[in-house]
Amino acid sequence: MNGPVHDQPHLRHRLVPALHWHRHLGPGGSTSEFYAAGRGVHPIVNGAATAADWMSAASFISMAGLIAFVGYGNSTYLMGWTGGYVLLALLLAPYLRKFGRYTVPDFIGDRFYSRTARLVAVAALLIMSVTYVIGQMTGAGVAFSRFLEVDNTTGLMIASAVVFIYAVLGGMKGITYTQLAQYCVLIVAYTIPAVFISLQLTGNPLPQLGLFSTHTESGLPLLAKLDQVLMELGFQDYTGHHGSTLNMVLFTLSLMIGTAGLPHVIIRFFTVPKVSDARKSAGWALVFIALLYTVAPAVGAMARLNIITTIYPEGTTELPIAYDERPDWMHNWEQTGLLRFEDLNQDGRIQYYNAANEEFAAVAAERGWAGNEIVTFNQDILVLANPEIAQLPPWVIGLIAAGGLAAALSTAAGLLLAISSAISHDLIKSTFRPNISEKGELLAARVSMAVAIVVATYLGMNPPGFAAQVVALAFGLAASSLFPAIMMGIFSKKMNSAGAVVGMLVGLGATVLYIFTYLGWFFIPGTNMLPNTPDNWLFGISPLSFGAVGALLNFVAAYITLALTKPAPERVQELVESIRVPRGAAGAVEH
Repeated sequence: MNGPVHDQPHLRHRLVPALHWHRHLGPGGSTSEFYAAGRGVHPIVNGAATAADWMSAASFISMAGLIAFVGYGNSTYLMGWTGGYVLLALLLAPYLRKFGRYTVPDFIGDRFYSRTARLVAVAALLIMSVTYVIGQMTGAGVAFSRFLEVDNTTGLMIASAVVFIYAVLGGMKGITYTQLAQYCVLIVAYTIPAVFISLQLTGNPLPQLGLFSTHTESGLPLLAKLDQVLMELGFQDYTGHHGSTLNMVLFTLSLMIGTAGLPHVIIRFFTVPKVSDARKSAGWALVFIALLYTVAPAVGAMARLNIITTIYPEGTTELPIAYDERPDWMHNWEQTGLLRFEDLNQDGRIQYYNAANEEFAAVAAERGWAGNEIVTFNQDILVLANPEIAQLPPWVIGLIAAGGLAAALSTAAGLLLAISSAISHDLIKSTFRPNISEKGELLAARVSMAVAIVVATYLGMNPPGFAAQVVALAFGLAASSLFPAIMMGIFSKKMNSAGAVVGMLVGLGATVLYIFTYLGWFFIPGTNMLPNTPDNWLFGISPLSFGAVGALLNFVAAYITLALTKPAPERVQELVESIRVPRGAAGAVEH
């Protein structure tokens, strides 16, 4: 166990607030540029870059697809991610910026005066970030494969090459201004098609209002029309809640606190000049995020309705379209392998219905249907295919492709920077080779980022689920490991290194074990110890929802350990107090 700070000279100099930066990382140095863009990013620019960094392929490409095919039940993605960002902006970002470090493990290692705590934080960061980046590379591969008309693997390789060029060579400054441009692209790309489709279906140009408007063709409210056509095909109604309420609550909470513990988002708040700028950039980021997140439910609902009316142009009680007469968007996506049909009853038509619905089985048999003939429909394609489904102009289709790529690549770059800085700064510089030169540290950062790209590309070729599902696992890992340590580091001045280390190990270990049990080694199906079904889950808790339970175990283990050991040294408690002093109060320092 690590002893008091006065017994550890190698840690004593670390326990100082932000105004005492290490000289080798001081303003203007190349490592400062690489890690934190020299702490000179304007709050509005940082807000847009943060929004792009956070609104990943999961938000742009996958979230609307998950909402489209599940409905109300998957609104948890919206609630959890948005609520989590509010939590991050209000509770964590200003204090972390005031502490003045460059990475999350840097904060944890210094606050808990422990190399062990730093190493555990690095391990948690790497596990979470690698899992997260798989979802981004998967989304980028989907976009490139369709719009360059190549297979999914080739699309993934192209995405990797693009990220390598501007992330490895540019560092944080290059990533920041690239993400600013990417935000502009992704928000325009997401909004314009939604406006067109909302006008087509409801006559209302605002998708947020169109979702609750009247469906022009039927005269019914849009959501009522969607419920009707889904239930006529044996699916559950779109607006009902059909899952476990416990899982819905835990999953939302897991996404919320996971968001607040995301290292690649937190490090964005280290790039602004002052603490007050961290608050401002958080506010701007919320505005920029809301512009997309308020549109996503409309995109999902309208896309699902368009798919059904494409297959059943005369109504769901009539014959579906002939396979030979399928629209171009279906033919185009079939080439990627992400959409596939199988004519089960050899009638040359495309039957699309819920074959698992026993009540609808009699209707299907009466119509001569032998099963749902859309045997592959990757939900990640929905947003990208949406303009084609609605038969919008080619330039709109190209725009949505650019937005999807911007979303995936911007977050991938942020994650890769978090990975590289954890390895070069927290492992090499701060732990194993404290005398490494600035040039050597920078080289290590770039090499580690390049290796991370290779690993993410390899794993992205066989992802464990849709982009948003993979990302949800990463959020659970962040929720169970980093978030509690950061919260206790800021708001519990007596929390010591032993408590933080034990808490992180228990939270992360329990979550990884639970995920491994039901999803397999690195979430590969077939390597799991128990079947991934609700009947086998512990208390019915899904692996995607377990992050909230892991966080609770983290807190409990940390405080039990604190009760059995000595609290943090007085000097550390004074440091924590200084972080929490409001601006303008006696003794407050604005960094």
